[in-house]
Amino acid sequence: MTQVYDHGGGVRSLQVPIPDNPLGHTLVYVVDTDRGPVLVDTGWDDPASWGTLCEGLVACGTSVEEITGVVITHHHPDHHGLSGKVREASGAWLAMHAADAAVVRRTRETRPERWFTYMAAKLTAAGAPEEHVAPLRAPRGRRTLPGLSPALPDREVVPGELLDLPGRRLRAIWTPGHTPGHVCLHLEEDHPAGLPGRGRLFSGDHLLPEISPHIGLYEDPDDTTVTDPLGDYLDSLERVARLGPAEVLPAHQYTFPDASARVRELLTHHESRLTGLRSLLTTPLTPWQLAERMEWNRPWAQIPYSSRNIAVAEAEAHLRRLVKQGRAEAVPGTDPVTYVAA
Repeated sequence: MTQVYDHGGGVRSLQVPIPDNPLGHTLVYVVDTDRGPVLVDTGWDDPASWGTLCEGLVACGTSVEEITGVVITHHHPDHHGLSGKVREASGAWLAMHAADAAVVRRTRETRPERWFTYMAAKLTAAGAPEEHVAPLRAPRGRRTLPGLSPALPDREVVPGELLDLPGRRLRAIWTPGHTPGHVCLHLEEDHPAGLPGRGRLFSGDHLLPEISPHIGLYEDPDDTTVTDPLGDYLDSLERVARLGPAEVLPAHQYTFPDASARVRELLTHHESRLTGLRSLLTTPLTPWQLAERMEWNRPWAQIPYSSRNIAVAEAEAHLRRLVKQGRAEAVPGTDPVTYVAA
């Protein structure tokens, strides 16, 4: 049976599975409005996930055909993957922040070969060994990347503005970091159980109760903008803390109160990690070498291939933050580029 939970006040959630992923599932929220139900995210594009979503909506007292709109917190396939199918079945509108909509548009226009070439070049520049990069150059045996044909949104989520949801007050809060266009959604209504605070917050992947979301360099082969995703994320955390919601409704794990306390934990965690990484840079290291030395949830030798790519992107994001803060610097003339504490 599909796991469905009633959060009160016309908000329910259901667990849509993510195949072969330790997160297990995405929490898709169903929000009642005067025009019909609206979804916050949709889940991974997989037949079993689609079946779970459809069954869960029936258990919520509605159906996929009755969905009138979808608000997407960010473009990742475990959130946006089923949006196109929902729109096909219901005619619902899809809304997303412009920055992530631009990523979706470029992704749809980019051939898979371009992605593999980009990833190979990026990993080589980060100091990855040839045996890790070689499979990306081989025409055979390439695994299909998820999310290469995401649905184009037809509405824009505008930061600071209320969404057009009759009978509800749902305001968009821009929270870049996990993606450039990630948004949280602040339900500016009294908490149905009377918890103290200012409404409820659909936090997507930005604020989770037990884990810190992946913060890597924004992946986009056709956008060479130099960004600071970790800096974006830390600034966004403080923005969310100032909202003071009574309860956080995240896209993974479980709901929780006291967003400010969780924000403080995450700010402390990232500062501690930056300090620790700087201490590793007493000798010059490439991003790959730094990733090998960072603390993960398992030893580096046990980290799967694709997860190593994610780990290197996270190392690069931390290096970029340290460089921006003047706490590390690139070593001139090195190829691949190495970094050392400043």
